[in-house]
Amino acid sequence: MTVLLRRRGGDARVLAVDTWSAPATAAERELLNSLDGPVLDLGCGPGRLVVALAESGVPALGIDASRHAVGHAHERGAPALRHSVFDRLPAEGRWHSVLLFDGNVGIGGEPARLLARVRELLSESGRALVETEPPGVGTVVGEARLEHDGLPSGWFPWAWVSADDLAPLAGAAGLRLTGWHVTEGRWFARLAREES
Repeated sequence: MTVLLRRRGGDARVLAVDTWSAPATAAERELLNSLDGPVLDLGCGPGRLVVALAESGVPALGIDASRHAVGHAHERGAPALRHSVFDRLPAEGRWHSVLLFDGNVGIGGEPARLLARVRELLSESGRALVETEPPGVGTVVGEARLEHDGLPSGWFPWAWVSADDLAPLAGAAGLRLTGWHVTEGRWFARLAREES
């Protein structure tokens, strides 16, 4: 199945739908093994990361706005709720880890607002693991749509955040960059709450 994410007025990229439906990769499991639970996966899709965490004995919950995605997560045995990340969520301020994989830092098209929301969800000693675009590609904020078998969705706000721009966005949200993990061409930032 080929699904495209098309930027309004720009290019289209093939989405790795098969990867999202497959079990977590070895590289993803390595990252997940470094996390303390409980873990909140924002934009969890069909729940592959939540399942991998559960298999490791780490309590986790997925959140996704898509009924279809949450249904698939439930079929896999992953606990998941259908909500916007900006809705009131369980255990706000008590999550030890929050995930934004697969470019989900683009949710809502306002990465600074989303990162501020992540800060609200984290416990005082909590950490976030955020996947970005590689450095050098530039951050783009705009609208996108999904295209499957030539049928487009409606346009929705989205952002593509470059690794180069994450630190200032995180800082504006009350988070600080503590390090990077680069694996298989993917860039993951570790963020911590700034002290109040």
